[in-house]
Amino acid sequence: MSTLLSQLGVGGNPFNTAVGQRIEQATDGSLASENWALNMEICDVINETDEGPKDALRAIRKRLLQNAGKNYTVVMFTLTVLETCVKNCGKRFQLLATQKDFVQDLVKLIGPKNDPPTAVQEKVLSLIQTWAETFRSNPEMQGVVQVYNDLKQKGIEFPPSDLETMAPIITPSRTVPVQPPPQHQVRETVSVVSSLIYTRQQIFKKFLEIFNKFFKS
Repeated sequence: MSTLLSQLGVGGNPFNTAVGQRIEQATDGSLASENWALNMEICDVINETDEGPKDALRAIRKRLLQNAGKNYTVVMFTLTVLETCVKNCGKRFQLLATQKDFVQDLVKLIGPKNDPPTAVQEKVLSLIQTWAETFRSNPEMQGVVQVYNDLKQKGIEFPPSDLETMAPIITPSRTVPVQPPPQHQVRETVSVVSSLIYTRQQIFKKFLEIFNKFFKS
């Protein structure tokens, strides 16, 4: 049994817990968009209960594994919940989410056999990169740093980012739910992303070639 599973425990249905039920609801594939109020409620449950971090990561992990290669709407919602929890749930959750075993599960999620869309690949790689840079100096969170360095050595290209100007990963406690961006900002973002599509398509083929080599090594 892996170190991560030893910490999380493997008994029972992770969606039967208080936080697990909320995670299942927040990642429902029929949702039109992220339920930010529910995402923040998940963070509250994690922060306010002893078993919250473990129960949450068990539910997140199962949700990802169940839907890999099948339903990437659920996968993207789950990755958003994961990102939100790392930002808002403090060290107890962060220690689990940055374990090498769990980060390797994220890498497998975007492996060639699952045929993931580009958006999912970039989301996973962006999370790994951000966590590795943020927690690099923390000796208890070296799992994600090791996976990140290994991927870099294998030639995996990570999404471009400006780590000096990006918002810090550790956000302050919120007194109101996170709201989605205004519609005009969404339109502006779509416009910028559209201008990058051709470049992303060019690197996509190379990206998969590198991943195939990585999983065969």
